[in-house]
Amino acid sequence: MKVILLQEVKGSGKRDDIINVSDGYARNFLFPKKLAVEATPGALREIERKRAAENAREAANRAEAVEKAEQLRNRVITLSVKCGEKGRLYGAVTTQEIVDELEKQHGIRVDKKRIRVQEQIKQVGDMPVTVWLYNGVTTPMTLHVVPAEK
Repeated sequence: MKVILLQEVKGSGKRDDIINVSDGYARNFLFPKKLAVEATPGALREIERKRAAENAREAANRAEAVEKAEQLRNRVITLSVKCGEKGRLYGAVTTQEIVDELEKQHGIRVDKKRIRVQEQIKQVGDMPVTVWLYNGVTTPMTLHVVPAEK
């Protein structure tokens, strides 16, 4: 019997998978626990419609991320921080500070977990930063750390 899984079933498949199972397994386990429905022509069309909508949404999100990446590629974020006489910072620059400056200077809002820094920033100067915008879409940027004016 062909069924469409409504949830992930260990050992059988993931949600929206169409699988072949024995009649007894379907009637006695999958259907009563609402883990699957019978693969009727109408249900199959519904699954295809859902997949097409999901693919279109995925393509739109990726295109938006690629556009943002092109806007941000090799741009500079300038961050003014308090520091000592030799350019050593009082602490380190956090990813939240980078995100705030990115939004202020370039108008792009990114989650702080999506900022990658090679090592902790504890010195004034230029540092490479990578911004992760979407699965497989990243863009390099430069963080220019300058001493705050007193």
